[in-house]
Amino acid sequence: MGLRVAVVGATGNVGREMLEILSERLFPADEVIALASRRSIGTEVSYGDKTLKCKDLETFDFSGVDLVLMSAGGAVSKEWSPKIGATGAVVIDNSSAWRMDPRVPLVVPEVNPDAVHGYDKLNIIANPNCSTAQLVVALKPLHDRAKIKRVVVATYQSVSGAGKDAMDELWNQTKKLYVGDEIVPEEFPKQIAFNVIPHGGDFMDDGYTTEEWKIEVETKKMLDPKIKLTATSVRVPVFVGHSEAVNIEFENEITAGEAREILREAPGLMVIDKHEDGGYATPLDCVGEFATFVSRIREDKTVENGLSLWVVSDNLRKGAALNAVQIAELMLNKGLFKRLRAA
Repeated sequence: MGLRVAVVGATGNVGREMLEILSERLFPADEVIALASRRSIGTEVSYGDKTLKCKDLETFDFSGVDLVLMSAGGAVSKEWSPKIGATGAVVIDNSSAWRMDPRVPLVVPEVNPDAVHGYDKLNIIANPNCSTAQLVVALKPLHDRAKIKRVVVATYQSVSGAGKDAMDELWNQTKKLYVGDEIVPEEFPKQIAFNVIPHGGDFMDDGYTTEEWKIEVETKKMLDPKIKLTATSVRVPVFVGHSEAVNIEFENEITAGEAREILREAPGLMVIDKHEDGGYATPLDCVGEFATFVSRIREDKTVENGLSLWVVSDNLRKGAALNAVQIAELMLNKGLFKRLRAA
């Protein structure tokens, strides 16, 4: 017996990726329904070798649906996720709407799989921020070995993390630069083509941005509230793939060699760390991949028990769609879907 699965926001970057990953990983679904806003009714999206036509979220009957992958933004999730959860379906939400709600588990399966058991308060599980997801996958095995005290991370985030319009803006600005046309930024506060922008989300009173704040508080919620973390989020002219320069200070001694072996054995990670030209992962290397890549593992000689890493991942996959599907797989393995458990 398979599940009845709905994908909300099926026409967006992450929604399309969710459908693709459900098919790639042979998720046991008897039926998959693509849902979107009214203006997208009838829009065709791919699910494996099938084509689905989008239905209207507002008029859809969720009774009998077991799983909803939600990728339609925070406002839509705030309105619809509790309603859907009340029908008995489990909502795995990709927005920031529920991440810090104490009633909602925030889950990366390689990091805190047992947290998934808390889903039944609202029938909602939250996906972390795309930058946080890849970061904690790399931090978890190192924290288990040597206990992390402090993390300093700079993210280099691709434009796909800001949506399809942001990807279009990078493409259009790049074309305009080659022919000398005027560039007027719309999706970003400054020109993104051939530029980097140290700004993600909205500015807060303390000078940090909401994107940086999310990395801090989500890491604490999933990994350890005692970890001190500071982040700088930077948008870069890359279409897909987030990169992170990560500096870690530990309570206990750990060498680069030990860290390399630990990371090689950890779930969800791929270590590419040769001390030679090209012996490291870049965003282009990770596109379409399930793994989070770790490179440039080295000891930080300026602090006691310090390491520096380079972490790269496909933000549309591990940072969003893949993690959501992995949470659903985790629930399956734990027998948490009510209809299957009853059967």
